[in-house]
Amino acid sequence: MNTLSWLNGEAFAAFGQHILWSDMIGNTIGLAALTLGWRRSIWTWPAQVLSGVILVGAYASAHLSGGVGKQLLVIGVALWGWRQWQRGRRQAQDGSIAIRFASWRERWVLLGGTALGTLAVGGLFVAVPELSWNPWPDAYIFVGTLAAMVAQARGLVEFWFAWLLVDIVGVPLAFSSGLAFSGLVYVIYLALVLWGMRDWWLRSRANTPALEGAAA
Repeated sequence: MNTLSWLNGEAFAAFGQHILWSDMIGNTIGLAALTLGWRRSIWTWPAQVLSGVILVGAYASAHLSGGVGKQLLVIGVALWGWRQWQRGRRQAQDGSIAIRFASWRERWVLLGGTALGTLAVGGLFVAVPELSWNPWPDAYIFVGTLAAMVAQARGLVEFWFAWLLVDIVGVPLAFSSGLAFSGLVYVIYLALVLWGMRDWWLRSRANTPALEGAAA
């Protein structure tokens, strides 16, 4: 049995749901990546890349080209975010990544890009049904995830708000689709998002006086 076949094998069954190894491992690494992001650790990006690679292999083995394409985009954004954090031009005093609130211009760019991206991706999913069985919620979650990753790469507190908006749709969609493990992961995501949002918010507020003093 090769690795891809093993990843698409059943890990266990619970409450009538069949949990695949790829679903469990990929989502568990995704949780670790979000936790590392909350800690402002650069290892959040390798974790996101690894999670994407596992899911690409799983989707490819199952001949789900839409899933492969989406994960390849996620990997691409994760590699870009990794490079952004490695450059480290705006380091916090404790040696981690400096964080801040976005400007209003950046917020409008994120909102506008997410809206247009959702319309474009949703339209593609509608036109090519084999890419997604639930096109508009899937497009919303996919584009929202990319927007959150872009905001995270720039050290913006709004990254957590983007994740929160993704979870609001992701939790009920996963459970209604019979994906119990993914639904549970989204619930845990929600708790981590609220925790991380509070931490980044407080840190960005604490950094503001120091930045203002430096500018003076």
